[in-house]
Amino acid sequence: MEARASAKYLRGSAQKARLVIDMIRGKNVNHALAILRYSNKRAALGIEKCVKSAIANANEAAEKANIAVDPDELWLKAAFVDRGPTKNRSRMRPAPQGRAFRERRHFCHVTILVSSDKQGGEAKTAGKLAETAPAASKRAKRGGAAAAPRAKRVAPKAEVESGAKKAAAPKPEAKSEKKAHKPSAKPGKAAGRKKTEE
Repeated sequence: MEARASAKYLRGSAQKARLVIDMIRGKNVNHALAILRYSNKRAALGIEKCVKSAIANANEAAEKANIAVDPDELWLKAAFVDRGPTKNRSRMRPAPQGRAFRERRHFCHVTILVSSDKQGGEAKTAGKLAETAPAASKRAKRGGAAAAPRAKRVAPKAEVESGAKKAAAPKPEAKSEKKAHKPSAKPGKAAGRKKTEE
């Protein structure tokens, strides 16, 4: 059983409301309400009302469908925030040296979906998917050269066999003779003088 509720035109930006929504997404309804009640964010009050509304909608839908739903077993299946309007709601704030700073009045829309289905089934399927598919990096998700898979070099059988023969064959001893290093004799000033004298 699923039910949804939305709160529109809440004061505050969507970015700030998302910080609160991220704390409660996927949690039990009672746990989410406790987090919202003691949260220090301004957006928490409106989101708490929206969660309570979603619980009430779930109870009403269950009564209409003649299904018994325990409100304590509900959990937040999905929760997201959309950006609301800011057009024609700007104000000017006095700034130093005769300037004016523009103040935007941000609004947001919160949508919450609660469900009475068990979380374990979805978690198990998600776990299986995670095991089968390798984790992709952020660069791979973006695409481009980083996303291209690197081909593993497989050595042909002939190279493998020749490599084994080389390892088995004894290595020839290295010659210990070293070339003598002769410093180059550069004519000094005295040699130059002798040449000029001759």
